[in-house]
Amino acid sequence: MSTPPAEPPRPLPPGAPHLPPEEFDRWYGGWDPLDPTTIGEFMAGFDRPWWIIGGWSIEAFTGVSRSHEDMDISILSSDAEAFRVFLGDRWTPWNVDESWFRPFDSRFTDVRPDSQVWVRRDASSPWVLDVPFTPDADGRWTNKRHRAHTEDLEAVTWVAADGLRYARPEVTLMFKAAQVREKDRVDAEVCLPLLGAEARQWLSDTVARLDPAHPWVMPSGPA
Repeated sequence: MSTPPAEPPRPLPPGAPHLPPEEFDRWYGGWDPLDPTTIGEFMAGFDRPWWIIGGWSIEAFTGVSRSHEDMDISILSSDAEAFRVFLGDRWTPWNVDESWFRPFDSRFTDVRPDSQVWVRRDASSPWVLDVPFTPDADGRWTNKRHRAHTEDLEAVTWVAADGLRYARPEVTLMFKAAQVREKDRVDAEVCLPLLGAEARQWLSDTVARLDPAHPWVMPSGPA
């Protein structure tokens, strides 16, 4: 018996990242995301590093609650295959890239290190988890916006009182520096005043690599 052809990638619709909720659901299906009270159980048994990013990482630091559209965690891109194996037949992951939206299964194991995976139970179930990959160099965290910038994972994450590992707030803000979305502007307004001097300097230095004129870049001291 001949093997049926693999399902071709489905192209992302134009403007997909900025679709209004009703159009997003029409194309992709809705979300019923995990949260910090349930993600630990979901990831139990995954023996590679993972950490919570995005809005939940800001809330864990500030203690100021806000609404959340989804749950984002990250893993090192070199651990993508281990994550796929970990999910097994219990969950259905899809790889979301700039040019495709396709199953992340034994037919399509190649994923770009700066893409991401969405996870749901099956085609009739809501999405529960968004997993953007973090490129890595020999196990070191790599800034996907400036690949020459690498650090030990422990330097860019922290463990909160709930026992979960989160991206440090200055790291999350660095990815939100474009301030395109209202929620990113609000996160910055709440979080920036709470950063210590070292964290603020890290944010200034990393944003300066991308946009030296950004308002978060602190002026240099005397030579």
